[in-house]
Amino acid sequence: MQRRVLIVDDDRSVCELLKAGLGKRGFSVDWATSGADAFSRVRDNDFDALVTDLNMRGMSGATLCERVVADRPDLPVVVITAFGSLETATAAIRAGAYDFLTKPFELDDLAMTLDRAAQHRALRAEVRRLRRAIDATQSFEDVLGQSEPMLQLQSLLARVADVETNVLITGESGTGKEIVARAIHRRSARRAGPFVAINCAAVPSNLLESELFGHAKGAFTDARTARPGLFLQGDGGTIFLDEVGDLPLVLQPKLLRALQDRVVRPVGADREVAFDARIVAATNRDLEDALEQKSFREDLYYRLNVIRIALPPLRARGADVLLIAQAFVDRFAGSMGKRVTGLTAPAAERLLAYDWPGNVRELQNCVERAVALMPLDQITVEDLPERIRAYRPNATPLVASDDPRELVPMEEIERRYVVRVLEAVGGNKRAAAQILGFDRRTLYRKLERWGMADGAAKDDS
Repeated sequence: MQRRVLIVDDDRSVCELLKAGLGKRGFSVDWATSGADAFSRVRDNDFDALVTDLNMRGMSGATLCERVVADRPDLPVVVITAFGSLETATAAIRAGAYDFLTKPFELDDLAMTLDRAAQHRALRAEVRRLRRAIDATQSFEDVLGQSEPMLQLQSLLARVADVETNVLITGESGTGKEIVARAIHRRSARRAGPFVAINCAAVPSNLLESELFGHAKGAFTDARTARPGLFLQGDGGTIFLDEVGDLPLVLQPKLLRALQDRVVRPVGADREVAFDARIVAATNRDLEDALEQKSFREDLYYRLNVIRIALPPLRARGADVLLIAQAFVDRFAGSMGKRVTGLTAPAAERLLAYDWPGNVRELQNCVERAVALMPLDQITVEDLPERIRAYRPNATPLVASDDPRELVPMEEIERRYVVRVLEAVGGNKRAAAQILGFDRRTLYRKLERWGMADGAAKDDS
């Protein structure tokens, strides 16, 4: 894209010389011989950068710079001076100049400076756009996104929030299932009540029943007092059962009874206690596969899966990656006291190209690390982890690296291979299922879990 530049110098021959030289280097150049004329043009036209001599008759370059910065803060100003002292450089920067050059200078140096200035302007514009987009997508709490899958998700969440029906949230690890659960709670009629969360995979199985349902005094060793479980603690609010697919089989009938009758029996108690809470569950497992393997009860599955919300993986959300990255930049820069404003264009390209097997959680980790370590005001490619800098799309290695930190889960290997097979057969699901050794129902289910059900794959023709 051709950069448009305004040159300001009270020497007409200098303006014509710079116009000719920069024109040969791909710039579109206008010029003015007075600060007043230049300021008028800046107000009426869109330039990518302005170059002004510092010492001019009438309005000086420093005054022009101050007025441009005040009226058009998005327009970078490059100051040229024949006096290469520290004082003149300091004056130019204090006036708001983006950079300065001392005469004599090489045209290639000026061209490089203008390229950087134009990129700086474009990046600042992108940061403003992303921040406006972040504000616009606050329509459903912290569920950010403007991609089609996320717009559909936000619409579904708005309809789901005010009903009392059980919800099952599915999606890969790191896609933000608890964020969605909390958003549902905050928009529901139970928002004034507690939001109680438990990770069913993180609590030892011998303690999980007590955590969920509570226990009576003396129910077991060290049970010196009675303790209400999470179901009773969540009375009047929302109970979030994360990784419910990892619930031990022996506890599943007790959870089913609690969901059906809205009562729980604490461990060691002789009576049941009623509770009033909405149930939102989440899992990154394929529960239909678990049904076939008899590791999850069918009746509990249908009790939980009244309304299903499938979260798309980050790689299926397009430019949402940059939207979310900017939100993280703003958050971490604020909490760390850093003056980080955004990403350079090459860094943004790497984020868009990367596959994000760890989803939003991985992106958050990446941005937090970059903000914490970087000395500049923009995240560059060098600030990104090696796995992102070195990532090459369309590769499907069985072993991505010898570094354990670079290895990906088996499901990610499977997803990449399924995508590769679909590409090879032109998106024909029937042919892909035959090659993969799946029945079509299993293939459809996997594509839905990966947020690809409505992607490029063709119907079974």
